[in-house]
Amino acid sequence: MSTGTVAKPSAAPKKAGRRKLTWPWILLIVAAGLVLFSLVRVVSGADDLTSVGQISGALQLAVPIAMAGLGGLWSERAGVVNIGLEGMMVLGTWFGAWAGYQWGPWTGVVVGILGGAVGGLLHAIITVTFNVNHIVSGVAINILAVGFTKYLSNFTFDKAEGGSSKQSPRIDPITDITIPGLSDWLADLHGKHWFLISDLAGILGGLVTNLSVLTIVAALLIPATWWVLWRTAFGLRLRSCGENPVAAESLGVNVYKYKYIAVVVSGGLAGLGGAFLAIVSTGIYQEGQTGGRGYIGLAAMIFGNWMPGGMAMGAGLFGFTDSLKLRGGAENVHALLLLVALLLVIAAAWQLYKKKYIPAVIAAVFSVGFFLWYALTDQVPSQFVDAAPYITTLLVLALSAQRLRMPKADGLPYRKGQGK
Repeated sequence: MSTGTVAKPSAAPKKAGRRKLTWPWILLIVAAGLVLFSLVRVVSGADDLTSVGQISGALQLAVPIAMAGLGGLWSERAGVVNIGLEGMMVLGTWFGAWAGYQWGPWTGVVVGILGGAVGGLLHAIITVTFNVNHIVSGVAINILAVGFTKYLSNFTFDKAEGGSSKQSPRIDPITDITIPGLSDWLADLHGKHWFLISDLAGILGGLVTNLSVLTIVAALLIPATWWVLWRTAFGLRLRSCGENPVAAESLGVNVYKYKYIAVVVSGGLAGLGGAFLAIVSTGIYQEGQTGGRGYIGLAAMIFGNWMPGGMAMGAGLFGFTDSLKLRGGAENVHALLLLVALLLVIAAAWQLYKKKYIPAVIAAVFSVGFFLWYALTDQVPSQFVDAAPYITTLLVLALSAQRLRMPKADGLPYRKGQGK
C-alpha cells in the first residue's frame, strides 16, 4: 500500500494593506495642493486666499485648536476619552488672564497650563479611579468650568481696574518676531499675484511675520509629542494602556499611573491653548471666548487619525477656514466653492480608476452642483460664511471616517487586576 503525502492547505492570500505615505509622496501631494490652490486664486481673483495676513491669521487661529487636539491625543492614546477639552480650555483662558494681567504674560501662560491641568486631574480622578463614563465626566467638566469661571470673575475681574464680570483687564503682549527684510520682500512678491510663486511667497511670509514666541513654542510641542509617544519607552507604555491595558499590566506597567499622567498632560495642553487665546490672540479674557475650539480640536485629532502630524494638518485646515471668515468673508469663501468642485472632479476620477462607479457618479454630480453654484453667484450668504469652519469640520470627519482607527481600549472601563 503506497502512502501519499497529505498536501498542506495553501495559506490564504494576504489582503493588501493600505500603503503608507512616504515623504516624497507627502511632498508631491502638498505641491499638487498648492498648484490647485493657486489656480483657484487666479481664476476667482480672490488674491487674499494666500496673502501674508491670511496665513499669519490662520496660524494664530490654528494654535489653540492644535493644543486642544494634542491634549486629546495624549489622553486618548492612554485610553481615556476627553470630551472635557473645552472646559479645560476655559480654565486656561481664565487663569491665564488672571495671572497675566497681574504678573506678566509668561506667568499667565504657566498658570493657564496649571488651570487646564487641574481640570485634567479632575477628569482622571472621575474616570480612572471611580470608573465613571468618560463622556459624562467630560460634559460635566465643561459645564463646571463655565460656571466656576463666571463665579470667580464676579469678585476678581469685576473689582479690577479696566475689568468687569465678563472680561479681564488688558494683558501685556508676548514678543512677536518679524524678519524685516525677508518679510517685506515676500509681501512684495505676493503682491505681484504671479501664479504659484506669489502663493508660495504669501505662505512663507505668513510664517515670518508677526509670529508670537508662544506660537513657536506651541508648534514645537507637536514633534515633541511624536518623539515622546513613539520613540521612548515611556511613550510605548502609555500607548499600550490605550491599546490593551490588561496586557500592559501583565508586563508590569502601572496603568493607572500612565492614564493619570496622560490626562493631566492633556488638560495642561488644552489650558495652554486657552491661555494663548487670552494672552496672544486677544490680549484679554472674555466670557465664552473659546467658542467651541475644544470640540474642534477633538475633531482635528480624529481627522489626524490620533497622530500628531495629521492632527496638525486638521488644525491648520480649521484655522484657515476660520481666518477666511474674518478676512474677505464672502469673496474668499465663494472662491472655495471652485476649489471644492475641482477636488470633487479629482475624487470622481480616482473612483473611476478604482472601478467604483457609484461613488464616482456621486462625486461628479456634486462637482457639477458646486461648479454651477460658483458660476451663477458672486458671493455666498453671510450665514454660510459664518458656518464655514463648522461645515468644514463635519465634511472632513465624514470623508475621513473610513480610514480611522482609534486606540482599541479608548473609552473602555478598566479596573486594576481585571485580567486575572
